[in-house]
Amino acid sequence: VQLQASGGGLVQAGDSLRLSCVASGRTFSSYGMGWFRQFPGKEREFVAAISGGSGISFYRESVKGRFTTFRDNARDTVYLQMNDLKPEDTAVYYCAAGGSQAGVHSASNAVAWGEGTLVTVSS
Repeated sequence: VQLQASGGGLVQAGDSLRLSCVASGRTFSSYGMGWFRQFPGKEREFVAAISGGSGISFYRESVKGRFTTFRDNARDTVYLQMNDLKPEDTAVYYCAAGGSQAGVHSASNAVAWGEGTLVTVSS
């Protein structure tokens, strides 16, 4: 599976951004997906995940109520809608594909990664 992510940019605190991740190379709807982010000098951390099939989503506590992940299986695309962005959300964001229907909430469960897209939130 190959992943192509896009949508990062420079925004002000309180603004919104939507990241997209297009998958190719396998049946998209059957597999879980995830979003991670990485701060300089830090390990990649989980942000959100969505399962294949029913599309159940999970979030890290600090983004609950602000971020939403959803998928469009007809377009083989998963999205991360980020609202009310904060300077502490500034990071490189990655999408990840899982090897099963379960959402990818651990980096060790990812079988493929998209290239990172930088999100910068100014105060």
